[in-house]
Amino acid sequence: MPTGFVWSPRFLEHDTGRGHPERSERLRAVHEHLGATGLLDGLAVLDPSPVDPALVAAVHEADYIDRFRAACAEGRAWLDTPECPLREMSFEIARLAAGAGIVAVDAVLEGVIRNAFCAVRPPGHHAERALAMGFCYFNNVAVAAEHLRRNRGIRRVAILDWDVHHGNGTQHHFEADPDVFFCSIHQHPHTLYPGTGFEWEKGHGAGVGATLNVPMMPGSGDDDYARAFEAKILPAIEAFRPEFLLVSAGFDAHRDDPLAQIELTTAAFAWMTARAVELAESVCAGRLVSLLEGGYHLQALAESVAAHVEQLARRR
Repeated sequence: MPTGFVWSPRFLEHDTGRGHPERSERLRAVHEHLGATGLLDGLAVLDPSPVDPALVAAVHEADYIDRFRAACAEGRAWLDTPECPLREMSFEIARLAAGAGIVAVDAVLEGVIRNAFCAVRPPGHHAERALAMGFCYFNNVAVAAEHLRRNRGIRRVAILDWDVHHGNGTQHHFEADPDVFFCSIHQHPHTLYPGTGFEWEKGHGAGVGATLNVPMMPGSGDDDYARAFEAKILPAIEAFRPEFLLVSAGFDAHRDDPLAQIELTTAAFAWMTARAVELAESVCAGRLVSLLEGGYHLQALAESVAAHVEQLARRR
């Protein structure tokens, strides 16, 4: 079975304005590089569909969804914070991004593809239940996880977030839930947005122990991440025994990225992907879908995504 690639040129319609880091050129660079390297030819390209509003409501408050829709219709400049700019189409494009993960996980479960990467924007992991932040409006990976559990009979889901910024929105949605394991490796909260993701954040109530944060100091590189993966992340997810593995795949921990101070090379993203695929194959029949989060240096992003996709598609 091939690896899936979920993509739509409509993602480029979310115009964040001149100088904004989360810009349409990000996806254009990814798509063009995958085409130039020939990787795109071996992928099963899937078209996303806008997510059902009822499923978005499983992750976000109804008032927030209505407020987001109205803000776009009324021509407001941004939602909740200037870092989340709006255009008329932003609400619909955010629905499309949230729907991409659903198309991907369904195709994996139905045996159409082996695994998948969703090249989406806007990203999602900072979006909280009633708050847009960090360039994020709907929490794409949380929507995919809820779809798996509510509509596809999957009980236990693991989410691995290797974006350089802590996935606060995803953690907050699931931190009291014992059946979703959230693991984030990110630059230390003392030195980077959004200031959450300390080691002592392990969940609440019935969810205590189902959250694992692995903060990394500025300057951490490939070897530091490898040690963290082998000693903490991989054993914890394996012990949880998920039925599906979702990855919030940010590529802004690259050493060339302008928004953080982690020093990963492109090869690190290939290695992390390979280990995630091996883990999925050992615990959940290879069921793995990744969704794009951050990554703001165009060349580093394009090359890192290519390394990621190449490992997803590699026969082992």
